[in-house]
Amino acid sequence: MRASAFLYPWDVNGDPEAPARTAGLGVRQVTLASAYHSTRALTPRHPRHRIVTAPHAAVLYPVDEARWRGRTLRPYPAGDWAPGDAYGEAAAALAGAGLDVHTWVVLAHNSRMGEEHPATSVVNAHGDRYPWAPCVAQPATRAYLAGLAAEAAVRPGAAGTELESLGWYGLAHLHAHDKTGGVPLGDAGQYLMSLCFCAVCADGYGRAGLDAEELASSVRGALEPVWRGEPSGGGWAGVEKLLGAGTAAATRLWRDQVARSLQEETVSAVRSAAPAGFQVLLHADPVSFHCGANAGVDPGHALSVADGVVVPCTGGAGLLTPFAEAVRAGARGKVLAANFTVVSGMGGRPDGLAADVARAASLGATELRLYHAGLASDADLETVRGVLAGLDRRGSGPSGG
Repeated sequence: MRASAFLYPWDVNGDPEAPARTAGLGVRQVTLASAYHSTRALTPRHPRHRIVTAPHAAVLYPVDEARWRGRTLRPYPAGDWAPGDAYGEAAAALAGAGLDVHTWVVLAHNSRMGEEHPATSVVNAHGDRYPWAPCVAQPATRAYLAGLAAEAAVRPGAAGTELESLGWYGLAHLHAHDKTGGVPLGDAGQYLMSLCFCAVCADGYGRAGLDAEELASSVRGALEPVWRGEPSGGGWAGVEKLLGAGTAAATRLWRDQVARSLQEETVSAVRSAAPAGFQVLLHADPVSFHCGANAGVDPGHALSVADGVVVPCTGGAGLLTPFAEAVRAGARGKVLAANFTVVSGMGGRPDGLAADVARAASLGATELRLYHAGLASDADLETVRGVLAGLDRRGSGPSGG
């Protein structure tokens, strides 16, 4: 079972010990950010700094100006937190330590674009815009995302890519000083608060048989009990309870069509730019109405488009099951990578990693992802190193190719 550790270029550049330290974990691969959203990140071992602040979404390499000339939506260059070809410098150092390098590309998550081009953002039923969440139904946004994916994924020497946020983003967002948790929304409330009512989506609802203004009014009315503290109900049944089964189904039809076609177009753009054998994985959630970094997908469709998926498993590996069922139904030879947070301070449980990996493997996982080797403490990394070595000794090691 192959294992890969996530890293940022600033975890590596300026730290000559980082490549060997990463290889020493027992992994064979690094998933290295080439396009990333704004963040404030700890670098606990770096000899020059302890905190890196990236104030806006950016690409971590020099853009191809010919690709973007004349286009309103284009990638933002990084500032002094990742100067020059930060990705390329880090990738070369990691490859020099014998590690395979795959790109890590964040797509539909970009607050700066939403601030500078507000019409690109998701706008909810109350008229509030979400600048961090580009509406993936808009043609210009879709063209931008496909172009960004092709450029950021296919960096020199990369053997593959992992595409994050390739679908709908919504209300939920890891935002500085976030204050949105005062009313528990649940799955259903999150969905209704993530429905977009921009002009493109309004037209899409119309083609699905809904009047957008009436739908927005219905959403606002359906959320009133939630604001009073009444539970919204779980899963899709909760959405149907709030909105009505027919209306809920029509909204999901539109949104699922948008996400599926975006995934097809974007992966196709990457493959057109990539060499033969280049691996394309999607960070994915098997519930298609879910929003976020792990985009909601239809498992069978996602595995028909990409070479596999990276699935969040820190809270339990159950999300692997629908993908494993799709593999058994015919999507054979696909990668099912179980993604575990191994940073104790971020809710990870490195002490339980051996049991977690065994459970994931029993559910169909074929690879392992470790989030995040640059953010973890020395103690966390030492635990991970021991777990991977133990798994390897038992003949099921995730470090194998």
